[in-house]
Formats: sequence, C-alpha cells, structure tokens
Amino acid sequence: MKPATTAVNTHCDLRQLQPSRYQITHKSISRQTGRQTQRSPPLVGRTKAFLGSSTAPESTTQRPLKQFFRAAEWPRWSAESRLSAAVSTSEPATTRVTPEAGKEQVLRELARIIDPDFGQDIVSCGFVKNLAVDPEAGRVQFTLELTTPACPIKDEFERKAREYVNQLDWVQQVDVSMTAQPQRPVTPDDGRLGGLKEVTHVIAVSSCKGGVGKSTVAVNLAYTLAQMGAKVGIFDADVYGPSLPTMVSPEVRVLVMDPETKTLNPTEYEGVKLVSFGFAGQGSAIMRGPMVSGLIQQLLTSSNWGKLDYLIVDFPPGTGDIQLTLCQTVQFSAAVIVTTPQKLAFVDVAKGIRMFARMAVPCAAVAENMSFFDGDDGTRYHPFGRGSGDRVKADFGIPHLVRFPILPELSAAGDGGCPLVVADPASQPAESFMELGAIVVREVAKLQRTQRNTVRYDEGLRAFVVNLPDSGRSEFLLDAAVVRRNDTSARSIDEWTGVRKLRDADVADDVAPASVQPLGNYAVQISWQDGLNQVAPFELLAGLPELDASLAVAASHL
Repeated sequence: MKPATTAVNTHCDLRQLQPSRYQITHKSISRQTGRQTQRSPPLVGRTKAFLGSSTAPESTTQRPLKQFFRAAEWPRWSAESRLSAAVSTSEPATTRVTPEAGKEQVLRELARIIDPDFGQDIVSCGFVKNLAVDPEAGRVQFTLELTTPACPIKDEFERKAREYVNQLDWVQQVDVSMTAQPQRPVTPDDGRLGGLKEVTHVIAVSSCKGGVGKSTVAVNLAYTLAQMGAKVGIFDADVYGPSLPTMVSPEVRVLVMDPETKTLNPTEYEGVKLVSFGFAGQGSAIMRGPMVSGLIQQLLTSSNWGKLDYLIVDFPPGTGDIQLTLCQTVQFSAAVIVTTPQKLAFVDVAKGIRMFARMAVPCAAVAENMSFFDGDDGTRYHPFGRGSGDRVKADFGIPHLVRFPILPELSAAGDGGCPLVVADPASQPAESFMELGAIVVREVAKLQRTQRNTVRYDEGLRAFVVNLPDSGRSEFLLDAAVVRRNDTSARSIDEWTGVRKLRDADVADDVAPASVQPLGNYAVQISWQDGLNQVAPFELLAGLPELDASLAVAASHL
C-alpha cells in the first residue's frame, strides 16, 4: 500500500512565481508527512509561519523548504498575500481520476510490454481483457489472456504488468489474472475428424531415418509442454515397432473402447494422454502398407482426445504411405525435425523436410540428437562429427537448432518407463527440452497470426514480389530465373558433396512458377512448371540480387 499523504497548503502566489520548484517542495513535504503523520501539525504550523514572513527564516527545522530557493529569489509578499497565507488552512485541490481516464492510463502502461515473438505490445495483441479500475479505492484488475497456457514468458508478462501499473500515483492495488484462450483448431469444424475436434495444435516429430532418437525427443517434448502448463497428448504412429509402451508406464496399459461412442479412450501417464498400437494388446503389427495406413488413421481419429493444446505425433521412419496418410488426414500446425550430426542422416532428413513442404507443413525447429558429450577432462567431444543440423537449418531456412548431448541417463530413463524430463527436470537435457518446448510454442503462436512475410509471383512483371518486413526491408522484386537457379534441392546440389549440379544455362530465362505457397514464417514452397518443388527460405531470397522495377516493367511489354 502506498502511504497516504498530508499536503501542506501554500499560497497561490508562490505557485505562480515558482511552479516547478513548488511541485518539488510540495512532493517532498507530502512524502515526509506521509511517513511521519504524528508530526504533521507542527510542520504545517511552521510552514504557515514561514510563508507569513517577508524574510527567509534561518531555523534548521525550516531548511527543507528553503533549500529549493536562493535568497535573492524570495518573493516580496503583499499584506493581503501574507494574511491569505496565514489564515488559509484548507487542503489544495487535487486532480480526481475518472474511471475512463484511469483505464487509458493503465492501458498506456501495459502497452510498454512488448511480445518478443509478435513484435507488438500486449494491448495491440489483444491480451488485455476485463479491465476494471476504481480510482477512489486505488484498485485495478484485469486479465492477461495469452494464446497458450504454455507461454514461456507468461511470468515475465505478469511481473511487468504489476510493476508498470503500480507506478501510477493513484494505484494502490493491482490484481492480475493469467489465462489462456487458444485460437480455434487449425481446420474448420467440418474438416476435423472424430476425436480431433477439440485438439488445437498437432505437432509432427519426424526424422525419416531410424535410430536417431526421434521417439525420445517426441516423448520428452510432450512432457515438457505439459510441465509448461499445456494439455498434451502423444500419438505413436509406428505400428511396426511402437516405442511408447516402453518409454512410459501408465497404470492402464490397454486402450479401452467406449461402448456408447465407439471411441477409444487414451491411457494416461503423468497427465499426458497416450495412444499407441502397442497399447492395443497386439504387440507390433505384421501387415501390408495400405492396411497399416488405415489402422493409423483409425487410431488417430477414433481416439477420444478431448481438449488438448498440443498433440505430439511420433512419426515412423520414412516418407511412404503412412507419412502421407497422416499429413492428409489432419492438418499439422508444425513439425520438429530430428537428426544426428552424420552426413547420412542429413540425406534422409532432407527428404522428410521436402515431404512436409509438399504437404504445406512448416518446420519449427531442428533437434540434433547425440550431438556431443563432455569428457571428464572438460573437453567437449563430437564422436559423430558435426554439421548435419547446421546444414539442415541453413539449406531449408528452419529458424531454430537445438543440440542434445549423449547421456546414458537419457536413454536409461526412456528404457525405464519414465522420461528424463519427469525423472530429473533439473538436468541438462531437461533444460534443452525446455528450450525446444519454448521454440515450438512460440513458432506455432506466430503461425496462427497473419503472415508478415509474403512472396507472390506477378505474371505481368514476370517477377516475384517479395515483402520481408521482419528483415527491415521494403518490398522488392526478384527475377524468377535467378530464384530457380539458386535452388538447394537434391536436383540442384549433390547432397553428399555439396557440389552444385545445376548450371545457370540449364534454366531458361523465361521460366515461371506454377504456384507459390507459404511455409510458416521462414520460407515459401515454389512449384515450377517443370515439376520441381523448391523450398526457398526467406533468408535466401533476401540475399539474391534485386530486379530493377523499370527493367521488369519494360520486360513485361515485350
């Protein structure tokens, strides 16, 4: 509570002659009397006596007022002024804050808080809800409604909101409620199948290569999001070798069908819902691809997931029927790509990223597993080499790369049925998974909002019109042939050696795209008329030579 103040009455002539210094003096007295309320009357009396005299007093008890004025600046009081000052004992008029003005002041303070992902203040983002102020009581209450309960900076938002609003003079109490209202699921009502109707985001975890620790990343990521406050589920899409029954230990290890709704009730462990073919009591499957695809689709859509913020789908290795069926069954919000440092891993991962690009699934991050280990001598060793994760990030413009160490505890926790982030949330890998979880939350939240970076093809100008406000540049043009010649796919660059195979002469100057589709906040997919699907990162486009607008207009008239 801020201390109540007892204002000292001073004559209006003094305010007119020394307005700024009077304010300082008045504030100083108010604070002093607010802390020493029992000494207020003597102080007021001495001040009145001082104002009634024509010369500056020398008493030490009166020096707090005198120190703000030089001797030559003391006003010459008239008899009427001295009489008015001596007899005036009323409190000065104070400016009353109306509720409407109070709300404006509160919103002005809250607008100082910037969301680092959206680049806007929380008021413009629409996070401030149910604002109510009572200036007479000095009370302010409001709700900060975020886009996800797993927001990694929600505590910082709350702390700053309290701090900034408390700086208003009339505020004595600030009540802040933190809630989350996720946006509607990624597909319209008629496009959400069965039990997925109340699932807000579906996240794919994929590697397209076995043995890279994909399931370890998927499970630990899911429990990290749950620790951040989200409602989470895991779907194990590997029918041939399901990993989920080994990595978690639910009390009920068999999926049960609801007799009324004919839906499967997921089992649960540590607050996370789980569905896997391994919980169907059939072990691993021995069946042909089309049968597996139908089984996966049935398990995914007929399970009663309920309200979930995130559903993590652990993809099986490869880019075949199962992967395509999953992407066609449900619209994924984003994907996390898991790799290892070896060059061989990069080749397979690149195929997976291109598959997601064709299905319009943006990749939020790269997780480089088994990246290093720290020896007893303090040296960091990289037994599988370096570069795969960096190359994936660079070639495809994926914005984030998180490296995970080689630790026996990480695999032992999975084999023992308790994910490491649950068994030891303070460990180094748990911190890395927390970083990955924050990245996923932020990237998905940004994807929900209007795309700021845009790329379109202008047939009249025969050029790409590129708008990248995030890079601080104004709109510019790119020649289509230049973009095509800078393709980084396997058709243009040898994936093993990195040597460019595509020659500039191989691309016609009048080449044109068939379509352009956005891939999240980091790239666009360009489908060319010759059948090539090119993933063009915004970073790549920003580095290409711009096409002069006058030349483009001239070429369009040829």
